[in-house]
Amino acid sequence: MTKRGWILFGALSFIWGTPYLMIRVAMHEVSPAVMVFTRLALGSLLLLPWALRQGAFSVLKTHWKPIVFFGLIEMAFPWAAIGFAEQRISSSLAALLIASVPIINGVVARQMKLDLNWDAKRVLGIAVGLGGVATLVGLDVKADSWWAVGACMITVIGYATAPILISKKLADVPSSGIITLSMVFVALVYLPIVLWQVHTGTWHHGTVHVNTWLALVWLGVVCTSIAFVVFFALIDEIGPIRSSVITYINPAVAVLLGVLFLNEDITTGLIIGFPLVLLGSYLATRKPVAA
Repeated sequence: MTKRGWILFGALSFIWGTPYLMIRVAMHEVSPAVMVFTRLALGSLLLLPWALRQGAFSVLKTHWKPIVFFGLIEMAFPWAAIGFAEQRISSSLAALLIASVPIINGVVARQMKLDLNWDAKRVLGIAVGLGGVATLVGLDVKADSWWAVGACMITVIGYATAPILISKKLADVPSSGIITLSMVFVALVYLPIVLWQVHTGTWHHGTVHVNTWLALVWLGVVCTSIAFVVFFALIDEIGPIRSSVITYINPAVAVLLGVLFLNEDITTGLIIGFPLVLLGSYLATRKPVAA
């Protein structure tokens, strides 16, 4: 990999390891709807000139339905769900549960007959990865937090199925158009929700401090607009397969940030479950070597 590839890879691994910390900070004082809307509004405004320059909006007439659906399953439901979850569980645990995305992606791809090239190692990977998730849940989740685990699974399913939708329905659409148009759509969906919460005074919990606003800005500017630009550049540089390795790096970044800045504990569930999830993800997404 080139020096530029390593720089892009390292930057994106860090950037996409930070949302869990920022979401956890924001969820102490604002609602999930406000967090999602702010992230989308900032991100789409910054990406809009880039998308317009690439002529991405020309595909809106012909591809608006899959773009809307992509926005729902990649952003609308998953981002709100992770916000709900992090009101109840640590950012570290949320990140590690969502690290199971490659496992679910592999299962969905197989069920849809998009990837039938499976061997015993990939099946073993599914079992090991799910065992890691079960360990995380069994050792670290309290009885009153099961709803948070369910919310994380909504995020996992959304993140796992959205790339499949792109490959089947949006392969001929510029990435900038898919991302920007879907973000604008989802922001418009959340706008009346946020306006209602502002009207009723339910958009926040007490005083909203500077740290919360900074976390929201970071989510919108860095984790959304800058991250997607870097991601597309990384794909151009090293290809989509090697780019997916960030999935194994950013959960570790999230755990480290949670421990350093939120004083989250390194639990037995994290110590045992995290390696199992990563190993399972690796095996489940590793295609058999041709004989």
